[in-house]
Amino acid sequence: MTEPSRDLLETFPNPHPQRDYVIETVCPEFTSVCPKTGQPDYGTLTITYVPDHVCFELKSLKMYLQQYRNHGAFYEQVTNDILDDLVAVTKPRMMELRAEFTARGGIRTNVIASYPNDVWDEDESGEE
Repeated sequence: MTEPSRDLLETFPNPHPQRDYVIETVCPEFTSVCPKTGQPDYGTLTITYVPDHVCFELKSLKMYLQQYRNHGAFYEQVTNDILDDLVAVTKPRMMELRAEFTARGGIRTNVIASYPNDVWDEDESGEE
């Protein structure tokens, strides 16, 4: 299995860089592979971001995500890797990736990762 590459992701200039606005992209057919069982994992990815200078191009996102069909990784790894790649390519003002995986064995898992890392808004002691 090859490692997914962010090199497939393309961008275009933000048509309104002077304004904060939200782009939400929903990818309902995401597939990866469980590294423990080798079985496919299915899920819906929702990418929400406020662009800065560039936006990601949708066809390139589709091609990028298709790399995960043959990639073995746990939900948590896949979600954070995709967020890291999207942030590296677009350098957004804010981005959140919500990965909602289909139930397996009666258990559903959602993984939410954000940039900047302020999901819990905790101070350094770990208390809210």
